[in-house]
Amino acid sequence: MSLLKRIEQGQGKPPQPGETNQSTPAASSTNPSASRLVNLQARRVAAPGVAPQKDTYLDLKTRVQNRLLAELDPSIDISRVNDVRATIQDLFEQILTEENIVLTRPERHRLYEQIAAEILGLGPLQPLLEDETITEIMVNGSKNIYVERGGKITRVPLTFESDEHVMRIIDRIVSPMGRRIDESSPYVDARLPDGSRVNAVIPPISLVGPVLTVRKFFKNPITVEQLIQFGSITQEALQFLKACVESRLNIVISGGTGSGKTTFLNILSQFIPSDERIVTIENAAELQLRQEHVVTLESRPPNIEGKGEVTIRQLVINALRMRPDRIIVGEIRDEAALDMLQAMNTGHDGSMTTAHSNSPRDTLARLETMTMMAGMELPVRAIREQIASAIDLVVHEERMRDGSRKVVHITEVSGMEGDVITMTDIFVFEQTGYENGKVVGRLRPTGLRPKFIDKIEASGIHLPASIFGIGERRRY
Repeated sequence: MSLLKRIEQGQGKPPQPGETNQSTPAASSTNPSASRLVNLQARRVAAPGVAPQKDTYLDLKTRVQNRLLAELDPSIDISRVNDVRATIQDLFEQILTEENIVLTRPERHRLYEQIAAEILGLGPLQPLLEDETITEIMVNGSKNIYVERGGKITRVPLTFESDEHVMRIIDRIVSPMGRRIDESSPYVDARLPDGSRVNAVIPPISLVGPVLTVRKFFKNPITVEQLIQFGSITQEALQFLKACVESRLNIVISGGTGSGKTTFLNILSQFIPSDERIVTIENAAELQLRQEHVVTLESRPPNIEGKGEVTIRQLVINALRMRPDRIIVGEIRDEAALDMLQAMNTGHDGSMTTAHSNSPRDTLARLETMTMMAGMELPVRAIREQIASAIDLVVHEERMRDGSRKVVHITEVSGMEGDVITMTDIFVFEQTGYENGKVVGRLRPTGLRPKFIDKIEASGIHLPASIFGIGERRRY
């Protein structure tokens, strides 16, 4: 007999009259020394106020979960996941036996995994976070969850119990970071313990309920070889960029949302020598630098009183006093662009950052606009001279219509002609077709050497002419 029929016929222990489920939101305390008992009690799931026939399974899950939490030792170390799962499994089996609840093996496994995810993880999101094929998770209210796999977005057959359930998960994510989300501050950036980037937006800003977006952090970062295998870049172009990083050129990686900018920044950062001091600056730390001497700085939003904010711009200014060999800013999106340009122009060569834009030319236009946001009232020509002097190279990425991410431009910022910044394409992606749902093409050299080739040569790095396609032209 199925689970639903057994419970509807009265088998299993019904809820006791007058029973209430006390729920303590995980965000009720931002004190890191709060007792584990409070943290465990925060996982209790409030029973929904809907028809029992419709939510019989949910009612069973709620009762078993709350009883399990009541009997679980509050001093248990939740960070020891395997031990806690074993304890939960024993108590789970004991509760089902005591309450005479008979489930099929799939139902039993499903119920146990859901309860374990509520106690140790992020509820319905937990199996998605553990799925390595998923790159992004999008929650649009309690009943609509979408994921991105291979650049394609699909809906998954998972739901939260209610908007309040989504809010509890959001609180559990942001509270350990000392951040908050409520009506007065209805959106927040945060990260998970594994480094995954999180953005949450709640009503009244969102009209569809709480919205949660998770950009997953790869436990095994994409390697240079995989990038070439995926067709994102060619061996020749990557050899050129490696030489640029080692020669301490200033690089901006640009592209649209989800085009792979941060992933590519991680790839390029691998080429920084291990004996250099690197300072990284981000809104939510997600860079995966492998060097030993790395200082990671993270911005901070204002507290409930509107105080204590630390901006990217303030961190860039402070980083200049930290004796960095290189400064890496996760993303430039505001007036911090002025300070980043100043840093690049004052001896901090080899710095890197990312920016949202539609093309290399648009990248410079955005930097110009963001610099104006600093309110310094600088002449446009002066700003453009700063940009042309500070930035050596723009690497532009796009997410193609087949979902793949590719480097489509590697462009030198070559100088000024009058009031215009001049740019030279060194590599350009040429699409030759669209076959079997895949974009066909290759990142090809333009046959032009960059002006900064002398700086690369001065670093003791000698690039063959064939990298720039010069030898290829002669053969034709």
